[in-house]
Amino acid sequence: MGGGFTFFSVVVAVVLLVLAQCIGKGAGNAHQDYTQFLLANGAARTPPMGWNSWNHFACNIDEQTVKATADALISTGLAALGYKYVNIDDCWAERERDSWGKMVARHSTFPSGIKSLVDYVHARGLKLGIYSDAGKTTLTVGILLLCEKHLKKCILVISSATAHAVRQCQALRGMKIKMQEHLQNGSKEGFSLCGHLVQGVDYLKYDNCYNDGSRPQDRYARMSSALHKVGRPILYSLCEWGQENPATWASSIGNTWRTTGDIKDNWDSITSIADANDIWGRYAGPGGWNDPDMLEVGNGGMSLEEYRSHFSIWALMKAPLLIGCDVQSASKETLSILGNKEVIDVNQDPLGIQGRKIRSKAGLEVWAGPLSRKRVAVVLWNRGSSQAPITVAWQEIGLSPSDPVSVRDLWNTFISLKKYACPINS
Repeated sequence: MGGGFTFFSVVVAVVLLVLAQCIGKGAGNAHQDYTQFLLANGAARTPPMGWNSWNHFACNIDEQTVKATADALISTGLAALGYKYVNIDDCWAERERDSWGKMVARHSTFPSGIKSLVDYVHARGLKLGIYSDAGKTTLTVGILLLCEKHLKKCILVISSATAHAVRQCQALRGMKIKMQEHLQNGSKEGFSLCGHLVQGVDYLKYDNCYNDGSRPQDRYARMSSALHKVGRPILYSLCEWGQENPATWASSIGNTWRTTGDIKDNWDSITSIADANDIWGRYAGPGGWNDPDMLEVGNGGMSLEEYRSHFSIWALMKAPLLIGCDVQSASKETLSILGNKEVIDVNQDPLGIQGRKIRSKAGLEVWAGPLSRKRVAVVLWNRGSSQAPITVAWQEIGLSPSDPVSVRDLWNTFISLKKYACPINS
């Protein structure tokens, strides 16, 4: 088969794996040269996969929901496909800290505490993530203390409510610590108190709410340094919303960095965020990934074809695949999208090169990116509302028109491709 192919699509993404001599030595070396600058903390060699509470539950989250979600990831088979992180977003802590200044899990919703959830999730072979903020406050969080169970060194991280200073303190497990801090702005002097003790957390999402206007490069780097001193891999997710182009500076301090504002469960949000994230494709690689926000698949605001497009593009862009729906009540159709192993394999490919948009005209687009073993992944994406043909030539995706190729459609919309138009069911 040579030349190219055409197909008809009604707002549906089709991911193709094309076997060919498509990755030159020069391109591979250039990517390898760049990855030496990525954070080497043992986390996120491929984009993280898991679940996050915010898109569906927002502040209506509690420990029973977290436990039930962990169990559902296993019972649905999603965990076996790589969805390992169970991430609690905002609203897990009380608004007020205790008398020692320590962050306390909200008693009404997390009566057993975060450590109990860590143990529950770990016992099932999964990992727990938690949320904090690089600004003055969010709904719940001002101070976060991460302390490894068997270490005597605790890392005290104080948010910008107290000048975002970072101090290392010596402490035995469970010991209450009080430190005196001078605020950098010199406006006042006060006591900063060690925050909530979180043992065994595997993932930190660090938000940007109510920031003090200081350089995010400084605020986020301090937390990175503190996490590094904990002594084990903790995936560090910067949620700076892309305001200061974090793709250009965050790779040395974090594992993922948000390139956009918050996602919404509608078609306009998905398409605009995909375009915004595409700009930064060359900065991603093993250990550090562009993050266009969590998945909306299954939350009800779009059609199945639109959700399939959403999942396909996120997979091709090597975005974190963090489920944002209620896994316990997910439909068979939702699970079939989230559980498409071959599409997941595109996302988790060890070469780690983000797929990019290579052509767009009148809402008909071609996205592509190289994979390991001399393959290329292609998404033919109709962003319009009516059926239309999309044609792509082999040369556009780095293939020689004279070389034979093998094409596999990962959504099973057709069996084989030739140089004539192939109908695709909507």
